[in-house]
Amino acid sequence: MLTPPLMSMNPQAVALNETLEKCNPVLLRLLSRHGQGMFFPKADILKQTADAKGKRINATIGIALGDDGGPMHLPSIAQYIKLPPSEYVPYAPAPGVEALRKKWAELQREKNPTLGKKITTLPIVTSGMTNALAIAGYLWGEPSEKIILSDKFWGNYRGFFENNFDLVFSLFNTFRNGGFDLESFEQKLKEDGVGKKIVLLNMPNNPTGYTMTNEEAKKMLQILKKSAEEGNEIVVICDDAYFGLVYEDGILSESLFGYLADLHENILAVKVDGLTKEEYMWGFRIGFLTCANKKMTVEAAEALENKIIGSIRTTVSNCSLLAQNLALHAFQSPTYAEEKKQNFLALQNRYKKIKEIFERNGKRYEEFFSPLPFNSGYFMCAELKNGEAEPIRQILLQKFDTGIIATGKTIRVAFSACPENQIEELFENIYQASKMLKAKF
Repeated sequence: MLTPPLMSMNPQAVALNETLEKCNPVLLRLLSRHGQGMFFPKADILKQTADAKGKRINATIGIALGDDGGPMHLPSIAQYIKLPPSEYVPYAPAPGVEALRKKWAELQREKNPTLGKKITTLPIVTSGMTNALAIAGYLWGEPSEKIILSDKFWGNYRGFFENNFDLVFSLFNTFRNGGFDLESFEQKLKEDGVGKKIVLLNMPNNPTGYTMTNEEAKKMLQILKKSAEEGNEIVVICDDAYFGLVYEDGILSESLFGYLADLHENILAVKVDGLTKEEYMWGFRIGFLTCANKKMTVEAAEALENKIIGSIRTTVSNCSLLAQNLALHAFQSPTYAEEKKQNFLALQNRYKKIKEIFERNGKRYEEFFSPLPFNSGYFMCAELKNGEAEPIRQILLQKFDTGIIATGKTIRVAFSACPENQIEELFENIYQASKMLKAKF
């Protein structure tokens, strides 16, 4: 049943909704009122500009062109960029540079063999992954609806899911007996009876640096499928910000998205990924949003793309053309794979160093803190035996020239930002700061 939108619905939105309902009514019902009313206009200025492309006289484009037909630009900027101005000065298309979108879709399938030939939307370029996650909250989240996520989560989720979209956090325990607490997750899915569910899964996890084992992932998929079979209609958002950074065997190396893509017709899988961490391009602010469903058709995929593009058009309008083309050229470089491998190995060596330090000093450190499970990503966390982490953070800053992140009883260490030769000193500083704090009381 169609939920009435906040305002009268545009006929273009109605047509998209009809396409989704024909493919699978679940895809329509899962959309928020904003999502149902969203569309990318086919008859606005952008469409008229596209119609005029290639014409001898073209007075439609909202940028300044020189008499030679090329974009006006500043030589003081051009001197630092090897690309021609046409690849970084104009606006990018609202959905992103098509060649980059197709390349990213190709890379997604290379990295996630389980995805195979399953039908998905063509990835839409977003202004970083934060923008992609916010769009997901906007399109699929209704005010006062619950969003199920682990109790160890990235703090900015509160900024857009809670503050911007009034979603209500429903938290399950992240860990139990040294592994992922699947029982707690399953209980959350069962709350409030049968109906719409929104689930957010972040692996590798920020802040803990934990990814489910292959066996845990298998059980997770069984839980989700069973829930869908019982009549629940579920949006599963996969926050894959740190995808690919897995440092141990037996850990899930693919995104859950590939498995969810055709797990059950009542499940819509939403993949949020990007250049940020996965490709070491943090400041480029280029993310991607991709959707899949067991009954997805090409027409339904295009309808969802249209709604996502509409969200881009009505917020950031379009994303950096320079960043997109730089990334595209990087992916086409013969040295790309080796360059990325070297970065991965550096991070993996830091991870191994931390593991080795706790093997040697864990018993000594246990008086004050112990590591939470970690096996991937940029971070690891240490849980304090007593007290809050903030006083220790202050001592580290003032006495040890050392910075960490303190949240409640948890210390988060970004080993991604700490050279390997500083890691031993870092943990010894945390230990000594803990001793100093204890001596005060």
